[in-house]
Parts: sequence; C-alpha cells; structure tokens
Amino acid sequence: MLKKSPNELKIEIEGGGHTICNLLQKKLLEEDHVDMAGYDVPHPLASNPVIYVRTEGSVKPEQALRNALEKARDINKEFGKELEKALKEK
Repeated sequence: MLKKSPNELKIEIEGGGHTICNLLQKKLLEEDHVDMAGYDVPHPLASNPVIYVRTEGSVKPEQALRNALEKARDINKEFGKELEKALKEK
C-alpha cells in the first residue's frame, strides 16, 4: 500500500497490467461515491501498475475497490459462460 487515508487509497498491483487496471478504473468510476479513480504504469518493463481511488467520504476507498473487483469478477464469469456456449455451438 502506497497511501491510505479515510477517503484516498493508492496501491501497487503486483503483476497487473493495463487490461485489469483499465477494467478496475472503469468499474470504480461507476461507483456513486467515487470522486476520482485512475491508474498509472510508471514503466512498462520494470514497474507494477499503481491504482488510485478517492471517495467522497461516505464510502471508504477500500470498499469502493472491493465493489469494483466484484463487478469485474461478475463480468469475467459472464464472459466465460458465453465463451463456453459459443465454443460448444461450433
């Protein structure tokens, strides 16, 4: 964890990349109480991505991140089911 306060969280995602970070950012921004969410990959060959979340205070940033992760998991499950269905049809 790089930074933690009542309404801000900045964490490093070990082994992550643009794909997962972009999805998390999108899902975080869909949360009602998230003021700002973003990520940065300081160097694509040597750095882990850093995710930043700021909430308006009524929801902790950790909870907003958990909510976004759950939504991302749901999307992954749905995609997996649709892929299996499509592969069985071929």
